[in-house]
Amino acid sequence: MDLAFIPSPSTGVVYLGPVPLRGYAFCIIIGVFVGVWLGNKRWVQRGGRSGTVADIAVWAVPFGLVGGRLYHVITTYEPYFGPNGHPIDAFKVWQGGLGIWGAVALGAVGAWIGCRRRGIPLPAYADALAPGLAIGQAIGRWGNWFNQELYGKPTDVPWALKISSDPAIGRIGGTYHPTFLYECLWCLGVAALVIWADKRFRLGHGRAFALYVAAYCAGRAWIEYMRVDEAHHILGLRLNVWTALIVGVLAIAYLVISAKKAPGREAVVEPGAQLAEGEDGDGDEGARDGADGGKVSVEKPSPKATSDDAGTDSEDGKAAEAATGSATDAAGDAKGEDPAEESAEDAAKPAGSGSTKKS
Repeated sequence: MDLAFIPSPSTGVVYLGPVPLRGYAFCIIIGVFVGVWLGNKRWVQRGGRSGTVADIAVWAVPFGLVGGRLYHVITTYEPYFGPNGHPIDAFKVWQGGLGIWGAVALGAVGAWIGCRRRGIPLPAYADALAPGLAIGQAIGRWGNWFNQELYGKPTDVPWALKISSDPAIGRIGGTYHPTFLYECLWCLGVAALVIWADKRFRLGHGRAFALYVAAYCAGRAWIEYMRVDEAHHILGLRLNVWTALIVGVLAIAYLVISAKKAPGREAVVEPGAQLAEGEDGDGDEGARDGADGGKVSVEKPSPKATSDDAGTDSEDGKAAEAATGSATDAAGDAKGEDPAEESAEDAAKPAGSGSTKKS
């Protein structure tokens, strides 16, 4: 008798009237929102504008959902296109089945389109988003719990997952390893590792994202090995184990090569972000001055401008003095050269005052 285990939900759907709320879809949506929120905070810390991450996510998320579903359908095509398969079920995403490998690959294509439209380097955007992706995956994995899928081998450990039987899909009831929980905890650890390493070593040029990929693949390889759901095998290993090993090796190679070719972190991640913030700040300050009792901002002249103004004032003063002097001289000349005025002055002088003229 199992004394302790993790119970599974009796149903993965809750109805609000005619509207179904599916646990799987709900977990995916919450994971996306948390990932974008954290990515936005990291983007702003790196010098980008707030809201840019969400704008690019408008491209990345739909591409990622399509890529994740395509990967699942291609690698597990039997329920859809095999004997007695139902092709229309390939579109029923809410029933589960999103491959992280396809989601990241095609999501990167969508992100590249969004970054190109904004003039932003994709590696810088990926670095900012990396921890948020890991946390989003951790939340999204609880969707498997709602659907009672992708569990591990039978076990009787206290944290075993209780699975109910369903003969319609061949599910056998019992207690199994909660691989969804293992991957959730592993993804949270990956997010913490990337955040720490990014602060410690100032990872840039896509290396924070590469670290996330390498660390996730290391955990996914052993977690995938524990699963008992049907999967294609190559040389005795599940397909997803091979995918994790190959992608992990490529991520490590990128880390090493990128560190040699482009050490450090990008100085500018979003061209024009600092200038735009400065302009916004000036506008806000002007608005505050206008609201505070009609204050008017007076710009102080620079030293050079002061000296230039002083030189101009000096020249203007000299010109004024010269004009005044010229006017005085002209008046004096005019006075000395007027014979009528001289005759009037001599006539007004009394006799014996030195006048040379006789009465």
